[in-house]
Amino acid sequence: MASGTESDEASDTPEIYKDPDDGRQRFLLELEFIQCLANPTYIHYLAQNRYFEDEAFIGYLKYLQYWQRPEYTKFIMYPHCLFFLEQLQNANFRNAMAHPANKELAHRQQFYFWKNYRHNRLKHILPRPLPEPEAAPPASAPPQQSVPLLPPVPAATISATATAPALPPMQYANAPGSALAKNDARNSAVDRRKRKKEG
Repeated sequence: MASGTESDEASDTPEIYKDPDDGRQRFLLELEFIQCLANPTYIHYLAQNRYFEDEAFIGYLKYLQYWQRPEYTKFIMYPHCLFFLEQLQNANFRNAMAHPANKELAHRQQFYFWKNYRHNRLKHILPRPLPEPEAAPPASAPPQQSVPLLPPVPAATISATATAPALPPMQYANAPGSALAKNDARNSAVDRRKRKKEG
């Protein structure tokens, strides 16, 4: 009889389930699923296979919102998954993701966000400083005379340089009338042919 009363007492107290790995397996599975939500193609797959029509699955998506808390977000590698998790709480978004055009639109917008994120972020974080107006010299100070660093040039030299044409900033050829030979790979073959004919 004693064995019968012991079984009755055991059925009155519910057994508490204890994970053998203290929830590590569950944590990793939920983390992996959450990060899969960063892919619009995966969300489209879920919509096409009618996962979003199952109330239990929608309840699971609501349960997973705890991942938006700071103590869990530090484990997330793809932060877009949190945006899509928030959007999946809306029935209109879940229905829209069943259409391939909406999947492509979401994928394209995600790409443009990634492409321009750094530029846009820096534009808003580090605004350009306003140009500072130049301060006028005080009126009481006498103007200082500039000391010429070069000796004065004779007038004959000035007139000769004034008539010479201005040269481009990057010259690939020698100045006209220069005695220096031009080193050009295109003309070297022609010069060799001329030398062979002459010799």
